Parts: sequence; C-alpha cells; structure tokens
Amino acid sequence: MKLKTLSLAMMSMAVPSMVAADELLVMQQNENNWVMPAGNYANTRYSTLAQVTKDNVKDLKMAWSFSTGVLRGHEGNALVIDGTMYVHTPFPNIVYALDLNNYGAIKWKYEPNQNYDETVPVMCCDTVYRGLSYGQGKIFLNQADTTLVALDMNTGEPVWSDKRDDPKVGATSTAAAHVFKDKIIVGISGGEFGVRGYVQAYNMDGSVAYKAYSVGPDSEMLVDGNTTTSMLKPVGKDSSLKSWQGDQWKIGGGTTWGWYSYDPDTNLYYYGTGNPSTWNPVQRPGDNKWTMTIFARDLDSGMAKWVYQKTPFDEWDYDGVNENILVDQEFKGQMRKLLVNFDRNGFAYTLDRVTGELLVAEHYNPHVNWATSVDLKTGLPNRVQRYSTAYNGEDVNTTGICPAALGNKDQQPAAFSPRTGLFYVPTNNVCMDYEPFEVEYVAGQPYVGATLSMYPPEGETHLGNFIAWDAREGKIVWSNPERFSVWSGALATASDVVFYGTLEGFIKAVDAHTGRELWRFKNPSGVIGNVNTYKHDGVQYISVLSGIGGWAGIGMAIPSLEDDSDGLGAVGAYRALSNWTNLGGVLSVFSL
Repeated sequence: MKLKTLSLAMMSMAVPSMVAADELLVMQQNENNWVMPAGNYANTRYSTLAQVTKDNVKDLKMAWSFSTGVLRGHEGNALVIDGTMYVHTPFPNIVYALDLNNYGAIKWKYEPNQNYDETVPVMCCDTVYRGLSYGQGKIFLNQADTTLVALDMNTGEPVWSDKRDDPKVGATSTAAAHVFKDKIIVGISGGEFGVRGYVQAYNMDGSVAYKAYSVGPDSEMLVDGNTTTSMLKPVGKDSSLKSWQGDQWKIGGGTTWGWYSYDPDTNLYYYGTGNPSTWNPVQRPGDNKWTMTIFARDLDSGMAKWVYQKTPFDEWDYDGVNENILVDQEFKGQMRKLLVNFDRNGFAYTLDRVTGELLVAEHYNPHVNWATSVDLKTGLPNRVQRYSTAYNGEDVNTTGICPAALGNKDQQPAAFSPRTGLFYVPTNNVCMDYEPFEVEYVAGQPYVGATLSMYPPEGETHLGNFIAWDAREGKIVWSNPERFSVWSGALATASDVVFYGTLEGFIKAVDAHTGRELWRFKNPSGVIGNVNTYKHDGVQYISVLSGIGGWAGIGMAIPSLEDDSDGLGAVGAYRALSNWTNLGGVLSVFSL
C-alpha cells in the first residue's frame, strides 16, 4: 500500500465521522510531514520531531540540494506529504514535486503561463511568492497574476483555476493560499498601487464562497455594525466609511498579503490588513478603518466577529499583515485562548482570540519611538508628535523614525514552542527618514507618495536581531544581534533547538532557552525562506530555501536600482549585502 493511501486510510479509521474536507485536522498531527505553510492551523511553526538535539545538531550535514532554476527572492518553504516534497519558486511560480525516495528526483513540474510585462512591473518589493497549500488531493498555487490554480498532487495537471483580479490595475498575489477545513482563503497584494484589499474564499471545487473587503461599506466588508466588535464594543454602522474622507476608501489599500491562521474550535480564521493608500497621510485624513487591522472572521460565512486596528491613520507604512499565532497559555492565573502578533509598528500584541480583548502591547525592540505605549483600554497608541509625518507635513523630511517602513518585523514568520512557552522572532533593527509628497492616483501606476532612507538605530551597526519573546509578560527573554535583518522564518522543535536563516546565507541553530548558537551552515545565497522539518525513512531532515531578494534584498534582485532611496529606502540600508552573497535559488536539505 502506498504511503498516501495508508495515511488517508488511517485518518478514516481514527475519525470515522470526519468528512474529507476536515483531513488537515489529522494530517497536521503527523510529525513526519509538513502539510501547510506554517505546519499547522495555529501558525506556530513548531515540530514535535526531536532526533536533532542540542548535543548532535553540530553534526548536521547537507543531505541533498535542488536548484529551482529561478533567481530573485525565495520566500516561503516547501510542503512534505508522504514521501513527496512540493517546492515553489518566485515568478514565474514554478511548482516541483520531488521524490524523497530518490534524492529529490523530479516527479513532475508545473510552469504557469503568465504575462511578464503586465505582472512583474507592478510587483512591489520583488517577485516573491510565499508558498503552496494542500487540500483534498490537490496542491494550490496562488500565482502572481492573481490566478488560483488547483493541481493534482500526483500528476501536476491543473484541475481548475480562477483569475480573480487584474495586474493592469496593480493587483498581484505574493501570499500563499490557505486551506482551512473546506475553504481556500486567498488575499491580494498591491497597496502601493491603490488596490483595495480583500479576502476571497473558494470552495474546494473552485466556486467562490464569498468575498470580503478590508475597507468600505459594511455589506462589502461582511461587517455587522451591531455584532462585529472592536475592543469588545460594537463597531457601529458604516464604521469604515466614516473614517475616510470622500471616496478615498475606493483606492484605500488594506491589502491582505500576509499569513493566515485558523481555530477549528471557534471556526474563526485570523489575518491582518496592510497600509492605507497613499503613503502620504496628508491626502487621507481619518483613521482609515479597517486598514492595519487584525480580522477574526467566521470561516463558513465570512462575517467578521471582531477587529482590532493596531495603527489607525498610518503615517509610516506599518502594514498590519504579519502572522497571528494561536496558543493556549495561562495568563494571570487563567488559561486563555490567545492570539499573538508581532506588528511592523514595533509592538507585540497579545489578545484573547475569541473576544478580541487586548491583553498585552509592548515594544519588542527598544528603539521604537513613534509611540511610547499602547492604551490597553482604548487600544490606541500614544504617539510622539516629533515623528508624525502628517503633523510635519508634505515635503518635510521627518528624521530618526524607528522602526523604518519595513517594520521591526515584516512577513518573516515567528515560531512558538509549547515546551518553553516562548516565541522566536526574526526582526529588523532599522530606522528611517520619511518625506511624504502629493501623488495622483492612476490605475496601474505606483501610488506611494513618499521618499525614504533607512539605517540602523543611532549608535548601532547591526540591522537585525533574533529574539525570544514572552507574550504573557510582554518582554524580551534573550536577543541575538545579526549583521543584517533576519528575513527568514523560524522553526522551533521539541528538542529545544530553534532554526532560522540570515541574509548573508547562513542557516543557524540556537538553544531555545538561551539563544546560544549551536550550528551554522553557509547556503549558496541569502536566506529569506522559512526553515521547516520533516522525517523520512526514520531520519529527521531540516530544509530551507535560499535565494536573496525580497524588500531587504531588492537592490541585488534589481541591479538597476542604485540610489540609496531606491527600493523604498532598502537599497541604501542593505548595500553591503553584495559583499556577502549573490543571487540564487536553491533548496538545501540537512540531516545528521
């Protein structure tokens, strides 16, 4: 009997009443596999595998590698399902199925047909793609041109596809599709082009279940003014429309290109919305609801149960799309169902994920200065006027803002260990100067309206830290400085070994309790992919994609960008990267 057949048969015996749509509830518990982008619905990026320990991790060696054949930034990670690994690339979004019984031999390859000239020029911050998803025998590819494709997992043949938007107006896709129960959830990118954000839910047959916008009328947002709450109170009718001036909401951003999580007990899924458009806050007065917001939506209907806006009236491009990690922990003597979010704005938030109650909000980088604190009763940040780009006005360069627009953490996902109770967070240590200017909206053209430069905090030279965070207390437990931003997703394991990658190209293993480095290996290119693990034929493997690019590496991905302010300020900040690494696209797999 083949492994896949055996796996599904065992699942059927274990839960006789389970319908096929719920298979991932069981499949994610199989420690040998890695069946969804974060490994599980809760987005913890934690594995119970423990063959690689603090004592023997120093003996990790390259087991095999695979070249993707594509340059530019390789974000995300592979899936592993019963002896097959599914690997993706940046644009053109090639998908490979690799045979783990034969050193990664190619079982099939799928290369979509996308219009380069329409799509790539409107992809902000490189041509990255963050990963594949699985459900009911299909691999789901969320193409850059906004086409969602369902591929037969055994053959790679397309089963169905749907193109939901148009790159001609700046709409693209960089995020993974996420499969929860019987739904496939996809978002949209393009906030820098005035795209109005939304999530779209598909049924497994490819039909559309619903679409819910981030901003606009209640009916289009799937928000009920009486039952949808924020800070435990109803949001009221037209809560979004009342927070915008005129029709600015129609090009208002709030795109949804981050990570999604799901709680089967409440049937709620969680995600964040991005920056309001334009980056010039003078042109869009008001709170700009519900950009920069954590949404909790019912999976079946799409209705929003609660929302929390982290940065009302954003003045710094602090997108709110970072992952929401779902954990059950004791908080002040009581077990709570928590949601933990490390926002671009430099605050780490702990909320009750059932009600949306805000429990903790603290800086996870000591240099954050745009706001001193967050009021736990109102949820509002206490801003510092000196760093307000709106107060200082158009064509004025506001200096020394911390963090920079790419945040104290961008999309690079954190991990959580239930053994230590700590979160392991890849972070940026970058500040900026920010000068807004008036910009006119033209469909398909950049709608930014700000010039940036970026640099380390005063008195420091390192651009990143890898930290351990206690979300119950809101404090850093330990912090390891890194030369460049840590743009790789973390992995925590049951042997208390934590892995992450660096922009120079290292994959590192550290002690989960102390942060002490235990092992490192230099990959062919810089690492902005996410580390994961699996077991095959009794052996635990660690895998990671290398391939420099993304926002931090945009100067290397596009050599024609030369000025310090190019790449929205990243070119100048990361200019020294070219002394350490080069373009590439390689999957590296390690074992003892």
